[in-house]
Amino acid sequence: MNKHLITLFIVLYAFSSSGGVLFAQGEEDIEIYIIDSYITPEAPYVFNLTFFTTDSVESKIIIENSAEFIISEKPEVDHKFVKDVTELKTNGKYLRYKIEITDRNGKKIRSQQYEVEFPNNLIMKDRNLNLLQVCCFGGVIFGLPSPVYMRYDGKDYFGLSKEIPLFSFYSGGYNYPVGFVGVEYTYVFNKDNPDLSRDFIRVGYKQIIQAPAIEYISLGISYFNDFKGTYGYSPELSLGLFKIENVFTFYARYRYTNGISGGNYCLNEYSVGIYSNFFSINF
Repeated sequence: MNKHLITLFIVLYAFSSSGGVLFAQGEEDIEIYIIDSYITPEAPYVFNLTFFTTDSVESKIIIENSAEFIISEKPEVDHKFVKDVTELKTNGKYLRYKIEITDRNGKKIRSQQYEVEFPNNLIMKDRNLNLLQVCCFGGVIFGLPSPVYMRYDGKDYFGLSKEIPLFSFYSGGYNYPVGFVGVEYTYVFNKDNPDLSRDFIRVGYKQIIQAPAIEYISLGISYFNDFKGTYGYSPELSLGLFKIENVFTFYARYRYTNGISGGNYCLNEYSVGIYSNFFSINF
């Protein structure tokens, strides 16, 4: 066999048996040897990386292919990086990074990707924090009232309304209930007509029909009372248009309010809002 081929096989075998990462550079080879790569198991959670190179090089670390931090600003063979992991933007169970070295000739070479596992305590802490954030966000969104535009006796009125589904009824799928019983309060701002009340309370039932292109179509009927001796019924039509965070549904609604006792309401209402059965009792 050709002597040059034998020499080549020996070099390739030596490289495959090496414990470091080898970078070919002309007649010289630069290897990276990782000594320590871990995150402390207890708070404060700190990422520690220690390695040495077989030649003096400048070095930096690249976290998750985005954030970069300089490790050695001048040529060194010993390199150490320490960073609080709460300052690093990472996702998942592992912190992934690469090492980039710059040799004396200015040539930059990146290593393979390494990864280090986050401590279980830190993972559980992040999950609990995310759950708390989701609950806080959900509570804020759920608590937002719906703006209402009303047309009564030839005049325009505006108000706020908040509906809370109390009992939801499911059959088959779980995207939406087939219907729910809810309670709603409406407050009118610019009331200048003595025949129009400022406050309305409603209790009603809404039937939900899931529809293509949008989320759902809902038909409903409610009993209302205006706290001034007038009560009646309010048929309505709602369109669930799109979802928010897969929990809330933005809807548009038209409702007609008709008084049957104590007054003669003929009130047209238009509103938009957020639907969720977050606090509903499900059946």
